[in-house]
Amino acid sequence: LCAVHTSIEMVLLASKFVNADSLLSTPSWVTLQRPSLPCNGPILRLPAVEASSSVTVSQPHSSNAGGAVVRGVTDRSVVRLGLPSKGRMAEDTLNLLKDCQLGVRKPNPRQYIADIQGLPNLEVWFQRASDVVRKIRTGDVDLGIVGYDMVCEYGEGDDDLIVVHDSLEFGECHLAIAVPTYGIFENISTLSDLADMPQWTAHRPLRIVTGYTYLGSKFLKEKGLHHVQLLTADGALEAAPAMGTADAILDLVSSGTTLRENNLKEIEGGTVLHSQGTLVASKQALLNRMGVLDTIHEMLERLEAHLRARNQFTVVANMRGHSELEVAKSILEGTDFHGLQGPTISPVFSMANGEAREDYFAIIICVTKNHLYDAVRQLRAVGGSGVLVSPLTYIFDEEPPRWRQLLDILKLG
Repeated sequence: LCAVHTSIEMVLLASKFVNADSLLSTPSWVTLQRPSLPCNGPILRLPAVEASSSVTVSQPHSSNAGGAVVRGVTDRSVVRLGLPSKGRMAEDTLNLLKDCQLGVRKPNPRQYIADIQGLPNLEVWFQRASDVVRKIRTGDVDLGIVGYDMVCEYGEGDDDLIVVHDSLEFGECHLAIAVPTYGIFENISTLSDLADMPQWTAHRPLRIVTGYTYLGSKFLKEKGLHHVQLLTADGALEAAPAMGTADAILDLVSSGTTLRENNLKEIEGGTVLHSQGTLVASKQALLNRMGVLDTIHEMLERLEAHLRARNQFTVVANMRGHSELEVAKSILEGTDFHGLQGPTISPVFSMANGEAREDYFAIIICVTKNHLYDAVRQLRAVGGSGVLVSPLTYIFDEEPPRWRQLLDILKLG
């Protein structure tokens, strides 16, 4: 067979996956375009696939034509953590782990395998974000840190995927539909407006270009849109409407600057999901592979302690008073800032006439960054002085809240 042109005109209706029986039983055909290069071979033909949905998907991303995930069977004892290999997500992931004293050691930047000194018996595998999710599903990797959008798109509702931590506080964005600001879309501001446009028919559907065919198809079906075709592409989706190859895009949006610079706008009701960095794991690995549960517990301890302390400051001040209770009453009644469970109060000793005296008491509270100066002013108002401020690195609970949630999901509590 000669090389097949990368532009495949095959459209899959309703499902991304086609089994062999359905291919053999259908009588119609879809032709794959042959390249312009000389070739003596025949044109390759594939049967068309019929379905009841009016949302069609062109060139779905699937490494498994049958739709079922084949999970790897392996007797390896080492735990594997998958991390994004490139881009901003990769950089932010490494920075977060480093801040949690879980720095990844990668002696050679060309290597795709590394380790973490604080987590013995762990291998770090650098992969594309989509492949991290795929390999968790197949059992080749046990854990991963990726965007929630990747989990939903390539996880495809797999019950074996567990989102252990859903808010790592980096990579915040949302997946949304955007249309041009000009032409027939100038007055289109909602998803309903877009769906009701008379231009879309069975022969001329609304063309939406995206890298999220699973989520896009699911969302559009749930919203009841008809005569829609999802087209796949990698990168620079914003150019497609101006080129005339698509009518709208479905892509990740963070600040919206790229959309505005390409004369595109979001529409009300067109947001599919909100995303940020997440820690995910295979349920089977957590239950059956030795060391995976211990690794997750250690990671959660550090992640939760660090994230809880982010933007938190310790404030220490000296206050005059006759007793701890008197000072405590001044803090609790005279300020809005009482610490985690309450202010910590301890005596401050000074020498007077050769004797140690308790003239002051030190109070310690935790305050968020945006309330820091309000806290200082209020402490001064009730007699505080010598105020010291320092950033917090960790706040450890008795037990990470998400650890208990995970044990409940695994029915190990």
